[in-house]
Amino acid sequence: MVAQAVQQIINGLSLGSIYALIALGYTMVYGIIKLINFAHGEIYMLGAFTGFFAIEIFQMPFTMALVVSMLTAAVVGVVIERVAYRPLRGAPRIAALITAIGMSLLIQNVALLVWKPNPRAFPDVVSYRSWTLGGVMIDNRQVMILAISVILMIVLHYVVRHTKIGKAMRAASADPDTAMLMGIDVNLVISATFAIGSALAAAAGVLVGVYYTRIDPMMGVMSGLKAFVAAVLGGIGSIPGAMLGGLLMGVAEVAVVALASSSWKDAVAFAVLIIILLLKPAGLLGQHQREKV
Repeated sequence: MVAQAVQQIINGLSLGSIYALIALGYTMVYGIIKLINFAHGEIYMLGAFTGFFAIEIFQMPFTMALVVSMLTAAVVGVVIERVAYRPLRGAPRIAALITAIGMSLLIQNVALLVWKPNPRAFPDVVSYRSWTLGGVMIDNRQVMILAISVILMIVLHYVVRHTKIGKAMRAASADPDTAMLMGIDVNLVISATFAIGSALAAAAGVLVGVYYTRIDPMMGVMSGLKAFVAAVLGGIGSIPGAMLGGLLMGVAEVAVVALASSSWKDAVAFAVLIIILLLKPAGLLGQHQREKV
């Protein structure tokens, strides 16, 4: 019984670290410009496909494909912000929200048109190995996902806390107008935020491709929604909250599959969303703010 519980926790943390990487993009963007970027799930999908083509066509090793995918997604994220969101900076928030949904649908449909809806087998770049200890099994792909996710989160924490751009991001998040008066280039900060968040989502996409060995143009829809719920659960706008929310979401989903049925695994995300909005609207680590969408 204990071994089974530990097994499910390990499985949940592995899945949850993926949600956490995607949720960081949601929470970082919202923390600065108060926009829920619903196109973020599609950035995650584009990251997976970029990694796929880098390995399949250009024969890149996994590490290089991961870096190329993150850099490509960072550029796409900056372009989306510049083209779709920046012109609406002073518009009512509902306009930006609708634009984000429209951008999500646009990327989905372009991907379906170009790559077709059929799933693709992700290249087997990491040979499967597993170890069993005390009745608990863990494989090398889970270890890789956890290790890369933790490294990326540590790097993000360092960037936000100890670099010039990180300090500018925190200042812009606290008060963008005052930050601008203090000489901070807020447009540059926002672009950097989109670039970092998109790169993290792309890394999650490549890791999912390696772990589940399949990708498709619609893979960002449900994963993006679950990551958004994870961001809300942790407290949207809070980076530690996004990490915590993602891990909790992964553990909850795996627990539901183990205790009930796999058909409930998607419903758990929305059940968590409803519960957290009813009991603690600001999330576990968020700060309550009364505002209009």
